[in-house]
Amino acid sequence: MADQCRVSAAALIAASEECSYVFNFKIQGYSRAKELFKNGECVASPPFSLGGYSWVLRYCPNRRLAGQVSYTQLVLDSDDAKYVKAQPRFTVLDKDGVPAKQLSGFIQQRIFPFRGASLGLLMDQPWSGQSEHLVDDCLSIRCDLTLIKDVCSEQTMGDQFVVVPPSDLHRHFGNLLESMVGADVTFHVGGKEFLAHRFVLAARSSVFEAELLGAMKENVGSPIVIHEMEPDVFKFLLHFIYTDSLPVLEFDTDQGEAVVMAGHLLVAADRYNVQRLKLICEHKLCSHIDANMVATSLALAEQHSCHGLKEACLQFLSSPSNLKAMMESDGYEHLKRSCPSALKDLIVRLLPVEMEVAKDIVMAI
Repeated sequence: MADQCRVSAAALIAASEECSYVFNFKIQGYSRAKELFKNGECVASPPFSLGGYSWVLRYCPNRRLAGQVSYTQLVLDSDDAKYVKAQPRFTVLDKDGVPAKQLSGFIQQRIFPFRGASLGLLMDQPWSGQSEHLVDDCLSIRCDLTLIKDVCSEQTMGDQFVVVPPSDLHRHFGNLLESMVGADVTFHVGGKEFLAHRFVLAARSSVFEAELLGAMKENVGSPIVIHEMEPDVFKFLLHFIYTDSLPVLEFDTDQGEAVVMAGHLLVAADRYNVQRLKLICEHKLCSHIDANMVATSLALAEQHSCHGLKEACLQFLSSPSNLKAMMESDGYEHLKRSCPSALKDLIVRLLPVEMEVAKDIVMAI
């Protein structure tokens, strides 16, 4: 009698559980922010936690899409987050802290696939000057956030002969990066040579797509020289492009070196329009702001349109002791030379609300 092979299996029966959190976000100096912030620029809230994940709210006073509107955005801000299901509701509060029904918006359940993922709500803005929604020129936005977690229980089922493993696409592309089988483009960076696959780069970066496949494409077969970038930075940029991960930011290495590398990678990610990498680096810098690094980070934020990092730096410098320490740091002179506009924003932030004329003078200089 032939031997029989049986494979035991269990079905996962999905249910869900919910946890909720209410966060009030206050935008101080709303009228001034509305005047100074450009289209799409945002002010960020301090991070808050729900369901083991970190979240941040962003508010854009000016978002010109269909008329003049404001924009409230919820951002997932945790390193290890993947496919988080959440449901936010945004509401403007009146003077008494009561939600204004006509100024609220409800969003159906959405999936946040990774850190830096966001969703937002456009809000009509004819009310922006109405006093009942401003207290001492402060606008309050409430976010009711509900997190939905899937809960699974096991139920024995019949024979199952095939078990599908999780995706390992990143591992295969990582192996391709290491072996360089079929590589068809060569880069020279800081005296070192790197091989790559032009279609992989083009799929991950619109800049590489234009340079390698579009009208701007380099001569096929000729090495491409990358200027103003260190070899290690380009190496980690390639690693992220192939694997969508960046181990250098997660290793237990010297934090100072990791923060410096994050700054260099942010510049590279902005240069090649790798937006997720840029957000990862921006988050890393926001998490490691101190008196020695804040001037450099503020200059970086101003030069590369990192609104969250800029807000984190300005909040840090609102402390007189932090401001004094920053002015004594090596990065302060660089900040003065390279980004005087950031210093103007800092001065305007530090001036009291009643000194509106002084703020206008500073911004006009």
